[in-house]
Amino acid sequence: MPARRIHTVAEIAAADRAAIAAGTPGAELMERAGAAVVEAIVERFSQRSVAVLCGPGNNGGDGYVVARLLKERGWPVEVRALAPPQTDDAKAAAARWDGGLVAFDAPLQARLFVDAMFGAGLSRPMNGEAAAIAARLADQPQAVIAVDVPSGLPGDTGAPQGPVIQAGLTITFHAKKPAHVLLPGHSLCGEVIVADIGLAETFGDLVENGPDFWLSSFPWPTSLSHKHARGRLVVVSGEAWNTGAARLAARSGLRLGAGVVTLLSPSEALSVNAGHLEAVMLKGFDTEAELEQLAADVDAAVIGPAAGVTENTLVNVLALARTGAALVIDADAITVFRDDPEELFSVLDVDDVLTPHPGEFERLFPGVLKDSPERITAARRAAKQADAIVLLKGGDTVIAAPDGRVCVNVNGSPWLATAGSGDVLAGFIGSLIAQGMESFEAACAAAWIHAEAADLHGPGLTAEDLPGLAPSILRRLYEGRDL
Repeated sequence: MPARRIHTVAEIAAADRAAIAAGTPGAELMERAGAAVVEAIVERFSQRSVAVLCGPGNNGGDGYVVARLLKERGWPVEVRALAPPQTDDAKAAAARWDGGLVAFDAPLQARLFVDAMFGAGLSRPMNGEAAAIAARLADQPQAVIAVDVPSGLPGDTGAPQGPVIQAGLTITFHAKKPAHVLLPGHSLCGEVIVADIGLAETFGDLVENGPDFWLSSFPWPTSLSHKHARGRLVVVSGEAWNTGAARLAARSGLRLGAGVVTLLSPSEALSVNAGHLEAVMLKGFDTEAELEQLAADVDAAVIGPAAGVTENTLVNVLALARTGAALVIDADAITVFRDDPEELFSVLDVDDVLTPHPGEFERLFPGVLKDSPERITAARRAAKQADAIVLLKGGDTVIAAPDGRVCVNVNGSPWLATAGSGDVLAGFIGSLIAQGMESFEAACAAAWIHAEAADLHGPGLTAEDLPGLAPSILRRLYEGRDL
């Protein structure tokens, strides 16, 4: 299955224009869009009264098609027009509706509401009657079906500028837009269905994260595999009183398949770490030169979890960078470069991965998140600046590569909001890179597996649970691979 592309409003509009130029009338595209919405409704709901809220543009035109087709199927339908249709195709669709109009501000008595007021191109806040009806429907989002996007939600950012409809189901066309995958837009859309309305295949470097994007390159072992062939990963421990986070990352790396995982520990922390490790190996070091020597022949290295924001952490990162191992740089190993990010960027390779949360992102890339229209642009700019993979954590984690590729994770789990979950993610990423997966795809796969594991557990999750949950997700992926 091809990766699920995400396109901007302008890109979808260009695909529409191309279809029209190739001979498909705009009215026919509108008819297909309305029919797709109707199919989604009848598949999910028993017959009931429906109010279709139509705006003045082509989104409203889609609404008139929906109303007509539902009525033809025997559903009781009313149409409320926010304003008269203004485009030729919307006027034609409205002319084919023969059921009359209900005052827009009349009491709401229907059991389902189709929101076709404004599409993804809205560039101003909703006001007046549109804003009022958004407030009136706010307590029943599961009864709202949005056409393209919930009205009031800008398609390119997912960040409402004012009042916005909240939907339980959104039907969009051809491909998702940023608003469908970025928060808060993602949470306002409910279930999102992408309907095929016959536009030509489009390409781009922005995709929705999922197994269809990276499963074909997942590093499964074969009958000829042995532990050294499955990748050598090292994780750098913090001082004696800060060792748990690195052990979490190491265990996670082992659980996700790396053949040999070694915790590289300051000598003073060796006894503490030794009392908590079994399959994870343990080696001690006292200087950055010793660390560099221990990591000389490994495939990937994780540094940062509870490493300490100290000069030792800074020189340890620089030492690892001299080894040629792919680096996963997290937490304290990010923050320690806050006064001179360029010192870090100067030693990074394109296969290294930075895993900041928004606060750490700001320390390395001051002002980039604030000055970007959304997180996709921010992560893309950061990856280009650092010349490395950047994984910007959040409920809508964004992974960006220096070459412009971006992947957005949409399966983020609220149960991951617990101490140590980021350490596990770092271990997952390092493990997949050590096994030979390309770093961008490894970061994407690790983020998806991480969230799936959390969702599998649900309430009561702690970071210690996550490595043990990963095998269930791995088995599902293994059984679903193309043979």
